[in-house]
Amino acid sequence: MTKNDNVAPILGVFPVLPTPFDEHGKPDVDSMRRLVRYLIEAGVDGMTYPGVASEFNQLTTEERLALTNIVLGELDGRLPLVVGVSSTDIEQTVQLARAADEHGASALMIAVPPDRKTAEAQIEFFSAVTRAVPRMPIVLQNVPAPVGAGLDPDVLVAILNAVPGIHYVKEETLPSGQRLTSIRRSAPQTLLGVLGGAGGRYITDELRRGACGTMPAIELAEIHVALFAAHRAGEIERVRQLFTRMLPILNVQAVFRWSLTKYVLHRRGLIACRLQRAAGPLLDNEDAADVDAFLHDIEDLLAPSR
Repeated sequence: MTKNDNVAPILGVFPVLPTPFDEHGKPDVDSMRRLVRYLIEAGVDGMTYPGVASEFNQLTTEERLALTNIVLGELDGRLPLVVGVSSTDIEQTVQLARAADEHGASALMIAVPPDRKTAEAQIEFFSAVTRAVPRMPIVLQNVPAPVGAGLDPDVLVAILNAVPGIHYVKEETLPSGQRLTSIRRSAPQTLLGVLGGAGGRYITDELRRGACGTMPAIELAEIHVALFAAHRAGEIERVRQLFTRMLPILNVQAVFRWSLTKYVLHRRGLIACRLQRAAGPLLDNEDAADVDAFLHDIEDLLAPSR
C-alpha cells in the first residue's frame, strides 16, 4: 500500500454526511457538528464527506474546504474520514485532495468524471491525482450518469491495474452486486475492497458478494451499524430482518434523496432546517405522513429524537 501503515482501513459503515443549510441557504455549522456527534454515538466505523448525498455539486470550493475542516475538527481523530474531492476539473480535484491530505483525511473519494469517455481518459485523470497526493489511498466512486460515468467492470479493472493508488471502489452502478463480484474476481491485489452505496438499498446482496463496507446516507445510521454487526457475527437472518424493516424508508429515499434525508434528520432534531440546494422532488404533506408512519414502525431501532 502506498500510504503509511497507520491509516485506518475503509471497512464497515461509513455514512455520507449531508450538508445542512440554514433558512438563508448558508451552511449550518452547528447542525453539521451535531450530525458528526450523532454518527459517533451511533457507532459508525467512519464517515464520508462531501459526496452526492452532501450536495457537493452545489458547494463552492471554499465551502467544501471549510466544511471538511469542520468535520475533521469535530471528529478530532476519533474516526477516519473519507473526504470527497470529486470534480470534472482536475485542478480543483487536486486542490481539494492536497487540502484533505494536509488536514488529516484517511482517504479520498473521487467519482469517475462523466466527461471522460474512455479508460485512457479516466486513467489520465486518476493518475494525475495520485501523483499529486501519493500517500493518500483513493476510493473510486463508480456512480452512474449524470453525476458520474457509470463504467463497466472491465474498464474499472483496467483503471485499477494502471493506477495502483486506487485501493477501494464504491460501486453504485446497477446491478451493483453483480458488478461487485466481477470487480473482486478480476482486480489486482492493490484493490483492498469494494463498498456499496446507493443509500444502502442493495446492501444484503453486496454483503453476500463480499463488500467490505457501505457508504449510505445517514438518516438510519443506527440500523446500518446494527445490520453490519449482525453480518460480522454471521447472523444472516438478523441482517435480513433489519434490512426489511428499513426498506420502506429506503424506497422513499430512492425518489426524494436529499428531501427525505433532511426531513428525517429534522424530525429527529439533528438539523435545524430542511432546505436543500440541489434540484429534486420535495416531500409533500402526504409523503411526510407516510415517512412518519414508517419511522414509527422502526423507532425501537433508533436513538431517541433530540
